[in-house]
Amino acid sequence: MKVTVVGAGGNVGSTVALTLADRDFVKEIVMLDIERKEGDKSFYPSKGRALDQWQTAPITNFDTFLKGTVNYEDTAGSDVCVITAGIPRKPGMSRDDLLSINGNIVKSVTEELVKYSPDTIIIVVSNPLDVMTYVAHAASGLDVKKVMGMAGILDTARYRAFLAEELNISPKDIQATLMGGHGDTMVPLPRYTTIAGIPVTHFIGEEKLNEIIERTKSGGGELVGLMGTSAWYAPGAAAAQMVEAILLDQNRIFPCAAYCDGEFGIKDLFIGVPVKLGKGGIKEIVEIDLNESETELLRASENAVRSTLEDFKKLVN
Repeated sequence: MKVTVVGAGGNVGSTVALTLADRDFVKEIVMLDIERKEGDKSFYPSKGRALDQWQTAPITNFDTFLKGTVNYEDTAGSDVCVITAGIPRKPGMSRDDLLSINGNIVKSVTEELVKYSPDTIIIVVSNPLDVMTYVAHAASGLDVKKVMGMAGILDTARYRAFLAEELNISPKDIQATLMGGHGDTMVPLPRYTTIAGIPVTHFIGEEKLNEIIERTKSGGGELVGLMGTSAWYAPGAAAAQMVEAILLDQNRIFPCAAYCDGEFGIKDLFIGVPVKLGKGGIKEIVEIDLNESETELLRASENAVRSTLEDFKKLVN
């Protein structure tokens, strides 16, 4: 099995690669990024990070070979391609601000990837996530089941981590799902949040739970404020978990940015919904029941994602 990570000279991409290597089920990981120039010097971050990570193999005991490159030819025959390329969000920058630059990057990257791996599966991590997934699908020509965005796994991880910290319990016992766009309009679903099968409301009051939900919605912004750039450990691990579910045909149920064609009343849009991930990509969208309040929140999120998509279309037309 072969996986390509584009943007692997950066923090998110290199985290995806090392997380996958540590799990030791992939034969080869290609870490691709552009050449960086400073004055008369050239640097190759993806090559350097790949070499550094490969040198951990004798220590942490994995066989997965990591190859750094600037050439798309080296990605040929990839089973899965993870796109993390793009500029990171800076303090005061909204995800919408990234539209033009990252849209062009994701489009060109996708076209190169499918040229050498026409049967690949694409996972998008670049922001704004839902719209960049749309861009990748349009540029790839692949079936919608083979193109998806990493968002919900990251958002639920933050939600579960905050709950575990507040309740002083293991995050392993917390199951949760979120829907909607990746960002401030995401839709956490407390009714579908359990701890060892017990509804979360047994352990926590409504006010505190709502505080955690709001913190989850602004989780990315919180980290940008602390570090001056976007997060990378959790996003990288989340994308790696998706790769693992697909290549090992695990049939995991995860919230991902998937193409909806009538599911949840949403048409012609990539947005966060629960899906079954396994061989071939998205095997199905899991349509859970939503009450009136949850449906209203999902509609608001849908409208926000669709508005951003329309803004992007205006930029490129």
